[in-house]
Amino acid sequence: MIERKEYLDMLLRWKDKQVIKVITGIRRCGKSTLMEMFQQHLLKQGVGQEHIIAVNLEDYDNMELRDPMMLHKHITGQASPEGKTYVFLDEIQNVRDFPPMVDSLFTRKNLDLYITGSNAYMLSGEIATHLSGRYVTVDMLPLSFAEYVSWTGDETDLPRKYREYLESSSFPYVTELGNDQKAIEEYLSGIYHTVVLKDVVGRLKNADPMMLESILRFLLSSIGSPLSTKKIADTMVSAGRKIDVRTVEKYIQAFMDAYILYQAKRYDIKGKQHLKTQEKYYAVDVGLRFLLLGRQQLDTGHLLENIVYLELLRRGYTVYIGKMDSLEVDFVAVNQDGTTYYQVAASAREPSTLERELRSLQKISDHYPKYILTLDEDPDADYDGIRRINALRWLLRK
Repeated sequence: MIERKEYLDMLLRWKDKQVIKVITGIRRCGKSTLMEMFQQHLLKQGVGQEHIIAVNLEDYDNMELRDPMMLHKHITGQASPEGKTYVFLDEIQNVRDFPPMVDSLFTRKNLDLYITGSNAYMLSGEIATHLSGRYVTVDMLPLSFAEYVSWTGDETDLPRKYREYLESSSFPYVTELGNDQKAIEEYLSGIYHTVVLKDVVGRLKNADPMMLESILRFLLSSIGSPLSTKKIADTMVSAGRKIDVRTVEKYIQAFMDAYILYQAKRYDIKGKQHLKTQEKYYAVDVGLRFLLLGRQQLDTGHLLENIVYLELLRRGYTVYIGKMDSLEVDFVAVNQDGTTYYQVAASAREPSTLERELRSLQKISDHYPKYILTLDEDPDADYDGIRRINALRWLLRK
């Protein structure tokens, strides 16, 4: 079991606080394991087993507990009359009309609630109304490169480990499958079909599964490229598939709600305003992309861009695509401490490439940090305050 220390630390910071802890993320990214780790931590800290209630709502044995009244009765009946009881509800979206039930549990001061869900849709609409201001989210992703390297036991031969990380997948269970590529593909296929059927098709009315997959394939083949929903619809129509822009928007939102895809919006750095067109999309896991598109080559720089984008999310940034006049900045990363700018390239050894990557950053007049991340195994360099560093060391937070 790979310890997800950063996520565990997040839960520990919120332990015993009067808020509901909501753990979100794509299926099999490690949400259930994180809750198990947290329960083990509680036991080691002296919390008795009678003060822990855990319900897996995917388990068929708990089918009757998908009824909100039954689940509420089960929890309140088992809760210890003395001290705090820690309640863990896994895959809460399987309980119909669950927000009022969770809200009722929240009002009981002796309960500390932790819930997981595999669809962002559960955090909108009714749950936002019932639980507004009463919950915090822990947004989980599959393994980071740093977590993968830590699992290998040492930090030697990082380029090889990076290739393995990309090709085998970042889902935690894959580390137990060794180098069995067939087993890995079967496992990823299972994840993909479960997510599409349960978290996408199951929520959309009258969805066309074949069209859904066509759009997803198109988006995955266009990682790092600016796209509009009109362009996607036009591409489908030109291929003989009839679909309108509104349906494309609905399908893309469903993919994002299921955490298969992440969208990065554009931001005008000079004008300091958000732009409404030409977003970019990134995959939650490059292994899933290989599953759907095969081992065809994708620009190495765009793959690295995907990995860097997810890492910035892990580090708590809100991430935009930057526009600086007619030039583009790959990422504008914003958090409570300020802004950081990133350019990402497979290599910047060619003078023309380095000049291109520097150009947009040099036009930014503020004094926030600016980086160029590459796979070049060269010493770090500084160009009037713009630092060029090795991306793999950066991913390890070196």
